[in-house]
Amino acid sequence: MTMHQTRRHFLAQSLTAAGTLTLAPHCLLADGKQRPELNFLIVTDTHLGYKDQTTAATLWGQTAAELADAPGSFVLHLGDIVDGGREAMYPLYLEQRKKIGKPVHEIPGNHDPLPLFEKYIRTPVSTVVDHEWLRVLLLGNARTDSHDGFLSAEQLGWMEQQLKEAQQQDRHAIIAMHVPAHSNRHPDRGWYVHPEEGQKELYALLKQYRSRVLALFHGHFHNGIRGWDDNHGLHEVLFPSALYNLDRKLEQQQAPGYNLAEFRRGYTRVVLTGSQLKLTYCPLGEDPSLSRTLPVEAG
Repeated sequence: MTMHQTRRHFLAQSLTAAGTLTLAPHCLLADGKQRPELNFLIVTDTHLGYKDQTTAATLWGQTAAELADAPGSFVLHLGDIVDGGREAMYPLYLEQRKKIGKPVHEIPGNHDPLPLFEKYIRTPVSTVVDHEWLRVLLLGNARTDSHDGFLSAEQLGWMEQQLKEAQQQDRHAIIAMHVPAHSNRHPDRGWYVHPEEGQKELYALLKQYRSRVLALFHGHFHNGIRGWDDNHGLHEVLFPSALYNLDRKLEQQQAPGYNLAEFRRGYTRVVLTGSQLKLTYCPLGEDPSLSRTLPVEAG
């Protein structure tokens, strides 16, 4: 069995429970240190005000209540807080967020105009969350006039500085941005950071810090848990929307990467140890053990 085949076999066997996907980041395996387990939560694409109806706001209230009860030290919201820049929805979002009772850190999506994000959520947009041995870099890479993303020279320089500091402090890093950098074409969405918009520079930077960065986290796709690891073993993961998800039949069409066979609205529990990144799909109002799974198809 080749090294590549061995790794694919390991990933295929790592689906230890229904709805649970276990990833082994290259940088953590190479580190060899014992690190305490970290627990946090991922939610994305809440789209309050969707179709000018109250459904999304109601679901966000339910999601916030479940996040409050779920194990996790903090919550990452990966963008599209409201739908179509509906300003009146931000105060409603923030009111329901109070239910969570733990820190919530957001990034803007393509439905979140930056002036409104800065007014209601945070300024500056790019920020860092340090939690024990983990550093999370949050930055806005979405435009309201496009589904594609971007990374400016200023953002890339900021990212490099934060990764350099993480290395000096012996932290590992996760980078959170709404739009994925990974190229994806039909049958996928076809929404990503194109080479001329910073993709090449990002991957060069990630290669430089390969031993430090363990994953890129994204929202945007409404496809449940969707991901790739064909960029030097780096995990690039998209997370399920709390409003709706669609089954695009990616596995059946042999699309690169993997897409777990679960598409109900929900959020994700993350457990990070010194050797594993475990993602558990939590359908809203349902037991996570009821989720369906697919073996990981690492690209």
